[in-house]
Amino acid sequence: MRIRPVPSVTGALLVLALALPALGTPHAHARARQELPVTIGHRGVPAQAPENTLASIDRAAALGIRWVENDVQRTRDGQLVVLHDTTLERTTDARRRFPGRAPWKVGDFTLAEIETLDAGSWFDRRFAGERVPTLSSYLRRVDHNHQRLLLELKAPELYPGVEQQTVDALRQAGWLDRRHVKDRLVVQSFDAASLRTLHRLRPDVKKGFLGAPKTADLRSYAAFADQINPDHGNVTADWVRAVHALNGPHGHRLEIAAWTVDDPARAVRLGRLGVDAIISNAPHVIQAALAEESGEDPFAGVPPEPAAL
Repeated sequence: MRIRPVPSVTGALLVLALALPALGTPHAHARARQELPVTIGHRGVPAQAPENTLASIDRAAALGIRWVENDVQRTRDGQLVVLHDTTLERTTDARRRFPGRAPWKVGDFTLAEIETLDAGSWFDRRFAGERVPTLSSYLRRVDHNHQRLLLELKAPELYPGVEQQTVDALRQAGWLDRRHVKDRLVVQSFDAASLRTLHRLRPDVKKGFLGAPKTADLRSYAAFADQINPDHGNVTADWVRAVHALNGPHGHRLEIAAWTVDDPARAVRLGRLGVDAIISNAPHVIQAALAEESGEDPFAGVPPEPAAL
């Protein structure tokens, strides 16, 4: 997640990069220049559309957001779906449709059952009928939108073997070719063991550990993670320097994607601390604030909105 370097100008203006090229900025070079983070849509743009739906990533594309984040889980019959909570109650009408199935765990329902659920009305009646997407349909839409993906393995301890299954799904969707692996895909998780498993399966795929390990422990994470992605409240200048002082498994400087930041002023402060990316529920707001800070056009270089499917 290398960020475009900032030109040397009075007042240390910071430049926002809207595309995320491949990892690999040497640490010495990165320290010599100040950078602002790229914005990533947290579950799409949940400030404007129901999270983790195709409508949400379509909205992100329309707003010029080139990176989106999602969450992957597994149904009872072994299908991968995109959903954040490990239960269906909050973001679907599962309680009404299946009143006797509490607590409505994702892993207790088949794909056919989940595909009957309304995943949009809870957010706004305009999204009535929006469905929980399968991972395969989600990957196709991200590609169609010319977007890039930060994919989270959600609660992998609930779904043994999900790492291999996710790799298989990515391969089948064409996401493990050189173009995608180079600069369009990162897989992250709170579960270090899951990321180590993924690293054994596909050492070429970039990975992010969700959390803020102590400085003394960072080197062990650098053996399998290219990014250390903390809650933004845990980010300090000293911690950023400690992360950036290490190289990840691909020989490039470790990166930081902080979550979940919806306050523009906080985003600017994080940029000044040196984080590489910011994950936001309102990425268009954060992107605009960073651009205003830098004096840049927030949508420069963003391709036109893709045609509807």
